[in-house]
Amino acid sequence: MSHTKLFPTLEQKIKELEKAEIPLERKEILQNLIDFIQDKKDADLPVRLNFICTHNSRRSQFSQIWAHLASKIYNIPTECFSGGTEVTAFHANAINSMARAGFKSEKTTETNPEIKMFYSEQESPLICYSKLYDSPENPSNLFAAVMTCSHADENCPVIPGADARIPLDYLDPKAFDNTPQVEEKYDERRDQIGAEMLYVFQKIK
Repeated sequence: MSHTKLFPTLEQKIKELEKAEIPLERKEILQNLIDFIQDKKDADLPVRLNFICTHNSRRSQFSQIWAHLASKIYNIPTECFSGGTEVTAFHANAINSMARAGFKSEKTTETNPEIKMFYSEQESPLICYSKLYDSPENPSNLFAAVMTCSHADENCPVIPGADARIPLDYLDPKAFDNTPQVEEKYDERRDQIGAEMLYVFQKIK
């Protein structure tokens, strides 16, 4: 386990998510990601994960952030990226959901703002913003394309340069934008993804 001191609210959220029950069918799906990370680690090769969704605004951002943090907590050096088939923006509802989990953020003022996502006073923040999955900032080879939504999975049958393609479809909380359930449903998806990323990295030997 890492000695990184997390923000207290986030530390409590991590403890809660580590105890979450992962359904058997999800464990079977997640095993492909576990195997990819373990194989790279065993071969002493870089572990690179690119989480891909249509708009790179919600689920792929949740996944990148949680995977990055899980890799830090369990000391598995991993480079975590995200991208979309279209560029939009890291959605405010998703950013607010991460804040409720205990992350702190700073944003710039552009249309597609860069969000600095902090989880500790000691660590540099993650810089999160919407981009294409094959943008220059993302890896062009030797990575796993982790498909976080069925639309991107179906519409991108081939991800150039990927060593592996791993579908982990998550339901889109976007369906609840502008409804009374918006916070509940974003937090539900955030916690599902967080619990699954923690589970994955816990399994790496």
